[in-house]
Amino acid sequence: MSRLFVVATPIGNVDDLSTRARRTLEEVDVVAAEDTRHTGRLLDRLGIDAELVSLHGHNEAGRVDRIVGWLEEGRTVAVVSDAGTPLVSDPGARVVRAVRDAGYDVVPVPGPSAVLAALTASGLPWDRFTFLGFLPRKGRERGELLRRVAVARETVVLFESPERTVALLEALGDECGPDREVSVGRELTKRYEEIRTGTLAEVLNYYQSSGVRGEVTVCVGPAAGDVRRPSAAEAPAEARRLLDGGMKPSAAAKELVRRFGVDRAVAYGIVQEAGRGDDD
Repeated sequence: MSRLFVVATPIGNVDDLSTRARRTLEEVDVVAAEDTRHTGRLLDRLGIDAELVSLHGHNEAGRVDRIVGWLEEGRTVAVVSDAGTPLVSDPGARVVRAVRDAGYDVVPVPGPSAVLAALTASGLPWDRFTFLGFLPRKGRERGELLRRVAVARETVVLFESPERTVALLEALGDECGPDREVSVGRELTKRYEEIRTGTLAEVLNYYQSSGVRGEVTVCVGPAAGDVRRPSAAEAPAEARRLLDGGMKPSAAAKELVRRFGVDRAVAYGIVQEAGRGDDD
């Protein structure tokens, strides 16, 4: 029977591969992998001889018709990522949608997940949580998502590369305040697994000193108390207060962007208008 299997694979410890996942990988006709070399090593270790094809962010659109075609021929296909559950900050969503639209079943084979592993060990509330994946490296969207974290009333989970983890913690500290609770899971399920919890200031200080290695999952605790995102209507008064306090116009505009979420050009306009009040 033609079906597409979405198979979770280990995020580090190969023993976490479920019996069902292993049997599925043994039985399907094709395994579509984010990195065929990485998955090939896993299959070799398990003694599984499977037909491997690549399925990554650069070729997913072109793979859709081919995978649907295999299903039309009566073949079965498994989608896997390099680690963890496919489609979670990994490719595969287009394929799943196309396969469903073509009338074929999509079968989840659940298992390891860095998101859930980090949450369960964080000590933070996880009856409700939001997963935002990797934040953009820069630009308006990054700022908007950081502000979203700042006012979140639930735990927020983020992915980050080791070389940018310190910068992320710094940005979170600027938006959320240094006392916000955070848990950083590094090298989860692997030999050198580390889960560091504390305030943003404490965890940032630790990683500034020790450095960061391995894949990183960051859990940011909920905002405490009556956290309210300031209204943009309050921005002119705040601009005047900042200027009266001696802050330079460029710095004041940057602060308005951070606090109120307004566009940079709008922030500069508000600051200029506030500054003109000194000339009246």
